[in-house]
Amino acid sequence: MKGLPENKWIRGAIPALLLHCSIGTVYCWSLLKGDIAEYIGRTKGEVEWAFSIAIFVLGMSAAFAGRTVEKDIHKSSLISTICFAAGFAGTGVCIYFKSLIGIYLCYGVLMGVGLGLGYLSPVKTLMLWFSDQKGLATGLAVAGFGLAKVIASPIMTALLSSVGIVSLFYVLAVVYFIMMFVGHLLLKKPEGWVEDHGKASTKATDILKNPTFIGIWLMFYINITCGLALIAQEKDILSTVGASAATVSLVSSLSAIFNAGGRLGFSAAADKLKDRNTIYKVIFILSIGISVITILTNGINNQLIFLAIALLCIINAGYGGGFSNLPTLLSDRFGMKSISQIHGLALSAWAFAGLTGNQLSSFIVSKTQSFTNVLYVTTILYAIALVISILVVRSKDKVK
Repeated sequence: MKGLPENKWIRGAIPALLLHCSIGTVYCWSLLKGDIAEYIGRTKGEVEWAFSIAIFVLGMSAAFAGRTVEKDIHKSSLISTICFAAGFAGTGVCIYFKSLIGIYLCYGVLMGVGLGLGYLSPVKTLMLWFSDQKGLATGLAVAGFGLAKVIASPIMTALLSSVGIVSLFYVLAVVYFIMMFVGHLLLKKPEGWVEDHGKASTKATDILKNPTFIGIWLMFYINITCGLALIAQEKDILSTVGASAATVSLVSSLSAIFNAGGRLGFSAAADKLKDRNTIYKVIFILSIGISVITILTNGINNQLIFLAIALLCIINAGYGGGFSNLPTLLSDRFGMKSISQIHGLALSAWAFAGLTGNQLSSFIVSKTQSFTNVLYVTTILYAIALVISILVVRSKDKVK
């Protein structure tokens, strides 16, 4: 868009927020899955796979599209806009015709592609505009992904009661297309930055074999898996501790604020540290701490609602912080030249976590009818991630 100021807010932060505040509504799935399952006459477990597929395709599309994003952010952001909006509208059509496979394809695959490209497109641009505050920059963008749930949850609740589950998808498809298209038009890298379109300086095979990258991938994967395992059960955990429907809605927004706050706060704090990996240690220690307290007090079964709320808020904050610190940690270790490609490859961890996170907790709860047992498993996994952060991702020197 010509005639607009060439600054980091108009060309970087605002378009990133428009893109991420749209695609981040994928995390409102827990509000929709029950109504979808009831409308099409399927179980929640069957419908749940649409979300898992969406997260898997998100991560894999980001992994394979890293080079494309590196070369042309306008092409990638436009494809994201079209795929996400079309997938959203298509989901409404498939719900109307009660097609579970169609929902998998539209919400899972088509929207998943839009999610992956939309998530990746503005990240490098922001780090270029905010070169001295890269953590703050990525935190701003990724915070939009978390804030989407805060903004969209009451809107979706209102639309569900006023127009129904099918029309909800039609209305929001139009809204998100407009938001993302404006973001696509605004997004632009700083003047003077020229991409190297020649032979890649870093081969994907070399990255995937690098011990530091493997360590980052593993701890990122574990953080997402544990986060999704608990976030996916948020509504049911709150119901178990005796929360009313109004309280559940309030806590849903509160936990989303912590999710967004963790994305912005942890990444901004990392700008002041010598090693951004320290943030991951803090995240894992906090997550282990609140989980152990909840387990020792049997807080969920004893209906300690304040503790359940604290658990969900802290887990959400750490979950979000893990995302916002990933690109900056990778840029510190591997440099900026191929950061979109490397970031995309790391996001494949999100893909696999999307298949294991909520499905892991659903399996444990279905077999044991206990959310505390989910905490036992996630606490062990967080401890493993902490060990990886300390022993594997330990060097603060840039990888050559």
